[in-house]
Amino acid sequence: MSMVQGRTWHAGEPARSDFPLVELSELLADPENLVWVDLVEPEPELLATLAEELQLDRHAVEDAVAPFERPKATRHAGHVFLTCYATALTIDPEQGPQLSTPRISAFVLPNGLITIRSGEFDFDEVQQRWADDGQLGHGVGALVHGMLDTVVDGHFDAIQALDDEVEGLEDMLFGDAVRPRAFQQRVFGVRKVLAQLRRKVLPMREVVSAVIRFRTSETLPVARELDGDFDDLYDHVIRAADWSESLREVVGNAFETSLSLQDARLNDIMKKLAAWAAIIAVPTAVTGWFGQNLPYPGYNTGFGVALSVGLILVGAAGLYLLFRKVDWL
Repeated sequence: MSMVQGRTWHAGEPARSDFPLVELSELLADPENLVWVDLVEPEPELLATLAEELQLDRHAVEDAVAPFERPKATRHAGHVFLTCYATALTIDPEQGPQLSTPRISAFVLPNGLITIRSGEFDFDEVQQRWADDGQLGHGVGALVHGMLDTVVDGHFDAIQALDDEVEGLEDMLFGDAVRPRAFQQRVFGVRKVLAQLRRKVLPMREVVSAVIRFRTSETLPVARELDGDFDDLYDHVIRAADWSESLREVVGNAFETSLSLQDARLNDIMKKLAAWAAIIAVPTAVTGWFGQNLPYPGYNTGFGVALSVGLILVGAAGLYLLFRKVDWL
């Protein structure tokens, strides 16, 4: 059997970039080796063989491939199991924001990391992070930190893109040609994506917190030199969670504001209709009065016509100016 990809380091220096899975136990037996194995959507038989060889907890193995598993970190005899979700946000002009959340599960051994992921997540960025950090001499903790740090940075990118989309909603809200239906559709689209994003971002606080707790155990040995890196990672997770929470409040406020503006626009329309109805009532009243078959000043004379027209114009103009003054028109 051969793996999808993998790599080994010996005393912190790159050693092998490809090896058969049958050598995995032998490589892990050398404490000077640091081993990473990556499986993309593995077959159940391959995963079962690997679990038997490394004595992985059966519940953790089931969780590694189970659908809709929540982000978490659990400790078992001989290893720590992690599950988290990367995020990638794209903005479609027609359908609005679209969020993809590929899952990454990992078995953390004393000197090895086995990752199980979907094909949507590209591990090249994680490998580049490992190479740039130059901390692989500190053991498996450096691998775990590089992987989680890359995932959290992706959370920040998605939240930033969603923040820009929310700013566009605010500009649209107070625009001159706002369309309430189109605005509400965009708001609901953003709220849906934000809810999906928060379900992946918020539990990361528990994942990183658990990793920090487990770092004193033999199953997840984290060198003291990495304490600052994990503390910084936890700070980033908290910031991402707070940012997503504030975005939810902003989107909710924008929706409530749109409803208030609709009510205000409806009141303006009602005032305008009432004002024009009052103006139209003046000529209606005058013509109705002068239309009676009774003598009145100017009856059957040109003076009566001028009087009726004058009353209509003066009454309508007076009401128009009055309504303009009180901002009804």
